Amino acid sequence: MATLEPAGYKAMLGLESYLATTKLDKMHKELIKIRTSQINGCAFCIDMHTKDARKYGETEQRIYLLNAWRETNLFNEEERVVLALAEEMALIANGGLSEETYQKAKALFDDHYIAQLIMVAVTINAWNRIAISTHLQPAE
Repeated sequence: MATLEPAGYKAMLGLESYLATTKLDKMHKELIKIRTSQINGCAFCIDMHTKDARKYGETEQRIYLLNAWRETNLFNEEERVVLALAEEMALIANGGLSEETYQKAKALFDDHYIAQLIMVAVTINAWNRIAISTHLQPAE
């Protein structure tokens, strides 16, 4: 993709550059990226972002339980809202970001932070589609 359509790839990297300038909590970003990649079935991105999350201090237990986050008390209120947002945006055909989740986010975060969370979700969904469509494989 990068060699076939460098301008498009550069535009995607521009989104990543923008996200790096935000005040988003690194773990919030990684939780969105991992959970979205799990939903979309993107092995390449799951591999990449679980490694990144570990670098930021994420635990193995929380990574293993991420797809069952509702069933555990290992995730705090902010993280639960972030994960709900990620899931609802990944499963856009089910109605997208619900008013309930949006209002929970508004109770915890300011409007800019919410907009930035949405941009992380938009970006990882796009990367998942690129990686899956081009058959990218995790490094062994």
